[in-house]
Amino acid sequence: MKKLLYAVALTMLFSYMPFKKKVVVVWQPSHQTDTGKDFNEALVSNGIAEAAMATSPSYKEYKVWSLGRTDVHDANNGSNTKIAHTSAVVDGKLSGYAWELKESNKHKPDVFIALHNNGGTKRHAIWGYVHYGDAHQAENQDLAKKLTAAIAAATTLEDRGVLMDSTTGRNDYTCAATGKLAFYSLDEHVNTAPIRVLLEIGDNEASHDFLKDPANQKKIGEAIKKALAEWLEKR
Repeated sequence: MKKLLYAVALTMLFSYMPFKKKVVVVWQPSHQTDTGKDFNEALVSNGIAEAAMATSPSYKEYKVWSLGRTDVHDANNGSNTKIAHTSAVVDGKLSGYAWELKESNKHKPDVFIALHNNGGTKRHAIWGYVHYGDAHQAENQDLAKKLTAAIAAATTLEDRGVLMDSTTGRNDYTCAATGKLAFYSLDEHVNTAPIRVLLEIGDNEASHDFLKDPANQKKIGEAIKKALAEWLEKR
């Protein structure tokens, strides 16, 4: 009888106990192989993503990466800031970026982090980008700030802060809500994740050897994951 009462009590306890939903995180490493001299941005960004995913704590994590696919156009090149390489359908095929965002949305992520390497800046630095005019802009800025600071603290990269995707002046894709320039992968009309951050990690010339070193990719990935975990814990 006592055992039965104990079992009933436990059942009632667990039925009322609030269980936390496991956080879903999507990583989008660059698939670009045509940036920089003797430099493969796709492999570098993927190395960082893999290191982040392997670092504790563990969430429900997914990687969306079109590299090598033949059922999309511009699977291994192109920019997420150019209409021709993002929203354009060519020969009935989506772009690599469009396919990646479609896959990301299937996972219904809470957090989306895009990983890229900058170019032409002449700076060994880290930059964070968030979408302008978004309902979650303040939260996105806060996370991006934490991530850039963590990467700078763990490496020799200079923290250049957080910028709006509308400020780059190097793209032709615009947000339907604001009419301002935007990064396709951060646009709320494309990406359903509430928290969306894009990191430009190093420069393919100024940080060339640093970025190609697997040990540095690991440091960066670990720093990103730890900072993300701290941010989520306080949220």
